[in-house]
Amino acid sequence: MSNEAATATTTAEVAPDAEALPHGLGVSLPTADARAKTEGTFPYAADLWAEGLLWAAVLRSPHPHARIVSIDTAHAREMPGVRAVVTHEDVPGTELHGRGRADRPMFASEVVRHHGEPIAAVAADHPDTARMAAAAVIVEYEVLDPVTDPEQAFEAEALHPDGNLIRHIPLRHGDPEALGEIVVEGLYRIGRQDPAPIGAEAGLAVPRPDGGVELYVASTDPHADRDAAAACYGLEPERVKVVVTGVPGAIADREDQGFQLPLGLLALKTGCPVKLTATREESFLGHVHRHPTLLRYRHHADTDGKLVKVEAQILLDAGAYADTSGETLAAAVSFACGPYVVPNAFIEGWAVRTNNPPSGHVRGEGAMQVCAAYEAQMDKLAKKLGVDPAELRLRNAMATGDVLPTGQSVTCPAPVAELLQAVRDFPLPALPKDTPEDEWLLPGGPEGAGEPGAVRRGVGYGLGMVHMLGAEGADEVSTATVKVHDGIATVLCAAVETGQGFTTLARQIVQETLGIDEVHVAPVDTDQPPAGPGARGRHTWVSGGAVERAAKMVRTQLLQPLAHKFGMSTELLQITDGKITSYDGVLSTTVTEAMDGKELWATAQCRPHPTEPLDEAGQGDAFVGLAFCAIRAVVDVDIELGSVRVVEVALAQDVGRVLNPAQLAARIEAGVTQGVGIALTENLRSARGLIRHPDLTGYALPTALDAPDIRIVKLVEERDVVAPFGAKAASAVPVVTSPAAIASAVRAATGRPVNRLPIRPQAAVVTTP
Repeated sequence: MSNEAATATTTAEVAPDAEALPHGLGVSLPTADARAKTEGTFPYAADLWAEGLLWAAVLRSPHPHARIVSIDTAHAREMPGVRAVVTHEDVPGTELHGRGRADRPMFASEVVRHHGEPIAAVAADHPDTARMAAAAVIVEYEVLDPVTDPEQAFEAEALHPDGNLIRHIPLRHGDPEALGEIVVEGLYRIGRQDPAPIGAEAGLAVPRPDGGVELYVASTDPHADRDAAAACYGLEPERVKVVVTGVPGAIADREDQGFQLPLGLLALKTGCPVKLTATREESFLGHVHRHPTLLRYRHHADTDGKLVKVEAQILLDAGAYADTSGETLAAAVSFACGPYVVPNAFIEGWAVRTNNPPSGHVRGEGAMQVCAAYEAQMDKLAKKLGVDPAELRLRNAMATGDVLPTGQSVTCPAPVAELLQAVRDFPLPALPKDTPEDEWLLPGGPEGAGEPGAVRRGVGYGLGMVHMLGAEGADEVSTATVKVHDGIATVLCAAVETGQGFTTLARQIVQETLGIDEVHVAPVDTDQPPAGPGARGRHTWVSGGAVERAAKMVRTQLLQPLAHKFGMSTELLQITDGKITSYDGVLSTTVTEAMDGKELWATAQCRPHPTEPLDEAGQGDAFVGLAFCAIRAVVDVDIELGSVRVVEVALAQDVGRVLNPAQLAARIEAGVTQGVGIALTENLRSARGLIRHPDLTGYALPTALDAPDIRIVKLVEERDVVAPFGAKAASAVPVVTSPAAIASAVRAATGRPVNRLPIRPQAAVVTTP
């Protein structure tokens, strides 16, 4: 590999001017790579280069469902500059892969199951040649009727050998005969959100002398990607190495394995480095999306508004392949009642395959969809009872010691009522009535066509919850090594920095524990022990816990000789601002002096307490921990045009412990803004399985102009005793909660039911008789 590429992928995370910066847990330590990213010098996969580089292109299916009659690659192979053309016939190992279930082929062989599925890949000496050669591959299709309605998937012809049903969870909790005096029902639909990463997928594959290959990609789970690649290539895992490049944003499974696998196969086939940069259209077609969901609910309550029973049916559209749909369904069913006390719950959940675009892990999966539905039900119940919506929620709020519908006791802090009271009591934003009309921020933008007289303001609430770490028996483990030499500490951990701030946290942990200012976090590759995927707050908890344990072991190595010399235990020594002192002041020295030129290092693991799968009745201790959030949204709605402006979002969140205030605020604000997109604009539309407008023109992401004023009203720091540092996941729960709160506010402004996300303009239009 070239020196340029090697340099680009092995730059460690180093804090500039470390001695001048505050350090340790609880301070707003800046991210080490912030300057490089803002100046455009940070290396991403799209920036990599190697000597003798070839370029790749992938031929994708234009049909959502078709039988492949024949594939003719002769014309492509004969084109000047083409070095290799590969199809399913060239896959030397297993043909199937997948994050949750191995049901996805590297290349479609007999049947195409979704629009954009890979058919063949080409390597050539120029990117234009590669694209033309891919287009020259002739595929004869027998087009089949696609299965696009998940409700019809149960009776439709099987799309896979094991059928269309991926998972069914029938949750049974309490008395099925229980009834409430007040009953409300609703049918809700949640659209298909695309992760829409800022940087589309890109990667570089380099063949190794031992017949293996190195993949330079923005993976969020490098060891899982390595194992999948090795199986497909017919190689031992040790001969496949995944090196994580800079990750340009990740709120989901960042890299599509269907993108990575052809890249490495081409490198093995040609014996040359191969680079592939996906177009934005390919990115939309290839990677997974949030599950579109259909939800039917019936809530029972007594005349005081206390919930008696919740009945629900939840149907997830997994698209063509299973991926993580089973895990998503478990979250949706388990949290179908929300952070409320519900003595009787009967939930049916299904995840089914269709010929729609593939679905998978996206931040807050499962929990987000049900939150929108159960909060709509709480609004309906409040209206029917004539009770203030916030008051109704308070009467039913969950607390520590209550029981989930899965039968699991809530042992972690659950300050749900405290969070809701904080946002309810926060002052509302001023009305624009005293502002000149030409200065009004009307729905639809500064140049909107609306009239001030048609604008109605609404206030709505949302309570959300998410689980942290994996669930249902997932083995959550991470390994970290901390080395100290010449006053510099280095952290080695395969936890990928996806924008969640892990590298900054790792530096803070070591600074806090060892009193060393300069801390480097090494780049991630699969030569390091596994740390698992970057999802559900895992790396703050599991990888941060491993770093802390390793740092404490180094601390013991550092202090033991001094403690022995002065006849005291290491517990009587403390490290503060780079100085080691004893409780009685007899000992005072610097960390550098105590090191005396030695190199100290330690490796440690963190593994939380085990969980268990849900049983046949949806019961079991399936989750390690929970996090909660309350949001009050204020919106302005043009009731003639149906346009919506989110004026303000007031948020209170259960965070356990604030480890980095600025970073935490940024994560919360980003989550809320993502929720604005889910609520109002983001929906990857398809017609009979064909994705419409797979670009950032047709797919409307919220911009800075769409972001509301975000008021972080309260952060409850009640530490979770089983979590390292007591901290909880921070990013997902605002994403889960904000769409529900915005929809609630639109209901309040219009009186319309608003039972679909994103909210379509016609859903907010109020017609006068």
